[in-house]
Amino acid sequence: MNFFESQDRVRKHTVQLVFLFTLAVVTLIIMTNLLVMVVFGYINSEQIQDGGAFLQQMDWQTFAAVSVAVGTVVLVGSLYKIMILSAGGKTVAEALGGQLIPQNTDDLKQRKLLNVVEEMAIASGTPAPPVYLLVGEPGINAFAAGFSPRDAVIGVTQGTIDHLSRDQLQGVIAHEFSHIFNGDMRLNIRLMGILNGILIIGIIGYYLLYSASFSRRGRSSGKNAGGILALAIGLMVIGFAGTFFGGLIKAAVSRQREYLADASAVQFTRNPDGIAGALKRIGGLESGSKVENPGAPEVSHAFFAQGVSGFMQSLAATHPPLAKRILRIDPQWDGKFDSADKTDSPKGEEERVKKETMTREELAEKVATVITGAAMADVAHAIDQIGNPKAETINHARALIEELSATIKEAAREPYGARAVIYSLVLDPGQEVRGRQLAHLREHADPDVFVLTHKLLPEMDGLDIKYRLPIINISIPALKQLSLGQYQAFRDNLVALIEMDSRVDLLEWSLQKILFSHLDGQFFKLTRTKTRYSDAGQLKKEIGLILSVMAHAGQQDQNIIEEAFSAAANGAAAKTLKISGLQLVAKNKISLADLDRSLKKLQKLKPLAKPQLLKACATSIVHDQIISPVEIELLRAFSAVLDCPMPLIVS
Repeated sequence: MNFFESQDRVRKHTVQLVFLFTLAVVTLIIMTNLLVMVVFGYINSEQIQDGGAFLQQMDWQTFAAVSVAVGTVVLVGSLYKIMILSAGGKTVAEALGGQLIPQNTDDLKQRKLLNVVEEMAIASGTPAPPVYLLVGEPGINAFAAGFSPRDAVIGVTQGTIDHLSRDQLQGVIAHEFSHIFNGDMRLNIRLMGILNGILIIGIIGYYLLYSASFSRRGRSSGKNAGGILALAIGLMVIGFAGTFFGGLIKAAVSRQREYLADASAVQFTRNPDGIAGALKRIGGLESGSKVENPGAPEVSHAFFAQGVSGFMQSLAATHPPLAKRILRIDPQWDGKFDSADKTDSPKGEEERVKKETMTREELAEKVATVITGAAMADVAHAIDQIGNPKAETINHARALIEELSATIKEAAREPYGARAVIYSLVLDPGQEVRGRQLAHLREHADPDVFVLTHKLLPEMDGLDIKYRLPIINISIPALKQLSLGQYQAFRDNLVALIEMDSRVDLLEWSLQKILFSHLDGQFFKLTRTKTRYSDAGQLKKEIGLILSVMAHAGQQDQNIIEEAFSAAANGAAAKTLKISGLQLVAKNKISLADLDRSLKKLQKLKPLAKPQLLKACATSIVHDQIISPVEIELLRAFSAVLDCPMPLIVS
């Protein structure tokens, strides 16, 4: 199942979730009505035994009132929680006591974790999500939370970085990236929101019990207080029933997805021993995968492994048993768990570096043969790797990161330096324009950022274009740590620098688009896009504009431009989209404002329509057998706006 099929599957699971939720609410309404009727004497036990008498004596007006009250309480409880969670994954991480790990941390274990996350993210074509550490949690566990890759965070327990080797850690992180790309975390966070409404009935019962106990000690002890006490106890019992239903719903939508994420982790890393070793280590650790934080039960379905224990959890476990998960990955497993921590030896690290060096040599050879068409398949098949990068792509990402100078990497990983790095990427090579740009930064940017920008220029000017996208992706997590005022100033300065040369080329546009598509949602309240277009024919004009931009990119020969557009507009992908009669838009009639508007509409395509659009773009790129950097960056920008993170492409 690929990225786009997984996105479509999540929509179907959401429908299933709504059905199960509705069924649970109806059950709770019936149980609450029976409780109210019995406590306040509307019916007695004899009437309950006699079904006919029960229906005749039922006070349907009271039944309707109680039903509306319960429904309202559940709805308000769910909407309130959904509103709280709308801030994204960081809300979940902070609720569990997570502390954001700074990108420039000196702690070796934390640095190893961030390196693994960064490699996986860059290989996948998305910025590294912020990583939160659950300090003091000795068990081995992790989670991914958020609505999309843009606002996703990854959380890990202290036990995870204390007890796992790099390969095992990579297996766990690959598992969590699978949840990010498959849309599972969006389903998880929705589940947290709606289940809060079910559980709130028990919370009301608790407060009623507290109130009734207090009133019995005061002047108003009597029959009414006794009735309230009985109602409170009954609501708490119903609350336990709500917890049980919540567990069943979690189990119904969670277990199979864990098997799929395990399989994806093996596919990502090509190392089944990594994730299998992590699961075996959980089984051999005294604290296992338990998370002690009081908020853990609410997030239990999002954990890497079973995070909470207890009677209710055993009845509806959110995760398959460890042994079953291990056997699916390692059928030859002898049934023994691992009780020893795995440390990364210097020798093992040397072998890893040697392996990566070989990978870089292979990649260099591959780049050298682009003109003969050896890399054409990389572009053509990149769409199939969306949300499912190969191990070779991850090695390539690691190699690119290691080739970057330490000065640039250190700068990109902290908020001041990240701003300086991005400013450097858009400075004009001409001295006149650059002088005006630097004068603007001197006046409007943070003084320290301006000084650092000037200091980085010699290295940034000599940077190969293949490092642009990795640097952008490394910088985004640090930029997310800016304050609102700092980000607004950074955003305004970046736009001013780009517009200062009186032209905005496609490389500048793509950089700006990638950055703002990932950062604006962090700082500004944006309306979440709802899918509306299932028929690509409704967006024929917009698709024609996108393919025209792609055909013009990096090309001056009008004949080749027309041939590239025709290949894309009449190819297999366009036929699958069921669009015909597309017309090439002349370059002088294309504006970046029109491009922005078109992409905003195309973002609302149904998931299964998006890969065909990207494949049509890829057809245009490979038509002339020459892959230019601007074409690659433009395709990556399109995919980012469409919420389809594209893996690295060798060019």
